[in-house]
Amino acid sequence: MSYANELRIALLAVQRASLLTKSVFHSKAKGTVDKNDKSPVTIGDFGAQALIIAALHKHFPDDEIVAEEEAAALREQPELGDTIWDIVRQTALGDDHAEKELGGAIASKESMLDLLDKGNSAGGSKGRIWTIDPIDGTKGFLRGGQYAVCLGLMVDGDVKVGVLGCPNLPVDDQAPLAADIGSNQTSDGHGVLFSAVQGQGATSRPLTDGSLAQEKSITMRAVPSLAEATFCESVEAGHSAHGDQAQIAQKLGITKPSVRMDSQAKYGSIARGAGDIYLRLPVKATYQEKIWDHAAGDLIVREAGGEVTDIHGKRLDFSVGRTLANNKGVVAAPKASHGEVLSAVQEVLNAKL
Repeated sequence: MSYANELRIALLAVQRASLLTKSVFHSKAKGTVDKNDKSPVTIGDFGAQALIIAALHKHFPDDEIVAEEEAAALREQPELGDTIWDIVRQTALGDDHAEKELGGAIASKESMLDLLDKGNSAGGSKGRIWTIDPIDGTKGFLRGGQYAVCLGLMVDGDVKVGVLGCPNLPVDDQAPLAADIGSNQTSDGHGVLFSAVQGQGATSRPLTDGSLAQEKSITMRAVPSLAEATFCESVEAGHSAHGDQAQIAQKLGITKPSVRMDSQAKYGSIARGAGDIYLRLPVKATYQEKIWDHAAGDLIVREAGGEVTDIHGKRLDFSVGRTLANNKGVVAAPKASHGEVLSAVQEVLNAKL
């Protein structure tokens, strides 16, 4: 299958949801609701998820959806639901044809709440399942730094289509990662849509507020020597072990300081050669990564010529439910260098046992 229709709808849906997130950032509606894992959940999270599910439900009504948010909190707090509904009903693509293609506006607040609850699939290894992270990197979002609107399609547990909307990454694929990329990046010249279909390569295009912009093929940078590589890592120490990463960089001879940024924007950045290596090292033995935090980025990096495994060298397994229960950590690097990076990771982590 070419997945051309799935890709187009996914791109337009992520583009429209990205518009909503930008609108929320620039408005005063940065209200948060506590969630079990204590990460902030913004109004943008709920609104973006509702808009994406609306588009998916119109075009692929029989597909299952694994998504992060559910409507219970909004049913319990009607005022918060009203705030989100106001933003959702005002968000539309500037191109009438593209907006109509997505199915247009959601009919009512109640419809919005019902759509949010369609993201309750348990995941698994059978059938077509979409996975959504409406705002990956909510802390990055709140400080005007890096976040991503993430959408992936899995078929029988294998990721076939991946799309990332990164409103605060530079449009220019050649722009190197700056140390300040983690905050205050909301000016003009920013906003990228990354996408990939299995076996068809990876692309980037500027985010627009209407129809899709022209795509460009992207590939990972050839790194003649790992000493020249650029590391990307999470801003939050609770997401990845910074001390271990520093030791791994030292072992590989990397002298450049690592670039810290939130979200799957790291996958997009290394896929287009702005960075080279992304590590997410286990902080707690019991923690299981969520599939929506990796599905799109994993495919985009692999289609751009990279390799993505866990710390044991196993491919990420999206077929076992809502988490990557069979994997620990993430190691993403150019295919030619991945083995060397993985060896350094294992040496450093094994020394701690």
